[in-house]
Amino acid sequence: MEASPLLIATAGALGVFVIFMALGRVMAGNQNLESRVQEFAGRPRERDHRGGIDREKLTARTDRMLSGQRFAQRVARNLAQADLKLTITEYLLIKAFCVVVGWLLGQFIGRSDGALALLFGLIFAVLGWFAPDWYLRFMQSRRIRAFNGQLGDTIVLMANSLRSGYSFLQTMELVGKESPPPMSVEFRRAVREVGLGVGVQEALMNLLRRVPSEDLDLMLTAVTIQFEVGGNLATILDTIAHTIRERVRIQGEIRTLTAMGRASGWIISLLPFFLAFVIMLINPTYMLPMFRWPWICMPICAVMMIALGAYLIMRIVTIDV
Repeated sequence: MEASPLLIATAGALGVFVIFMALGRVMAGNQNLESRVQEFAGRPRERDHRGGIDREKLTARTDRMLSGQRFAQRVARNLAQADLKLTITEYLLIKAFCVVVGWLLGQFIGRSDGALALLFGLIFAVLGWFAPDWYLRFMQSRRIRAFNGQLGDTIVLMANSLRSGYSFLQTMELVGKESPPPMSVEFRRAVREVGLGVGVQEALMNLLRRVPSEDLDLMLTAVTIQFEVGGNLATILDTIAHTIRERVRIQGEIRTLTAMGRASGWIISLLPFFLAFVIMLINPTYMLPMFRWPWICMPICAVMMIALGAYLIMRIVTIDV
């Protein structure tokens, strides 16, 4: 059962349209600032009519329909944490496109048999639905890791700024100007929220919501306590900076020592699937008997054992600090 060339061409055109729309949102930078502030500061969204173009004309209605749903709020929060300039509708369109591509790919791999084509189509369609979520989690973890790596130096900068006589809000503005992204991006957002009437502590909590970092939570807890009871905030920040730097150093050493174990786990887990994929592309009838009863029990057991082995390897090489 082969996919129709017209269907493939249509899916390709849809994919190009969705990808270009998504890249346009990503390259837009701060053009979607109002929607970001609305989520964390509770301000109503306004349309952007600069240049005579309404950039949310195609998706605003769908976004309003989905805004009250719990899953939509979760998706919006995850997109903000990953710093992807996408609306909920655009993200769902990308997921739908990945499902179509996965279905067509599964149909092509299992083209030698109708039942096998249906099976592989369903499997790859499910993988296509979850692929954007995996990419989103990867972008979140990478951004949080980069943020944590910059946090120690940022706290030292804040402590020195407070000693020189700056207020805390001026210190936040300084961090937004002098620090590299993603640190500067997040602190500039917090300063903008304060400028729009949000309290400093609430803006800091919104910052923590966008960047769920344990180290940042430690710093903000100390700042909140200092706002309530007073004290020398610069000295407290110096102590926290030393603690965070040591934690980052230890985490880096652990990642270095366990890099071979993680790489081995990924290679051992993915190599059988890659080889099976290549063989099915080259000669789909070669592995066809393995997917018929009772031999289908072999790949099912193999997948279960590979998943168990990968889980155990990742548990071994994951060390919390």
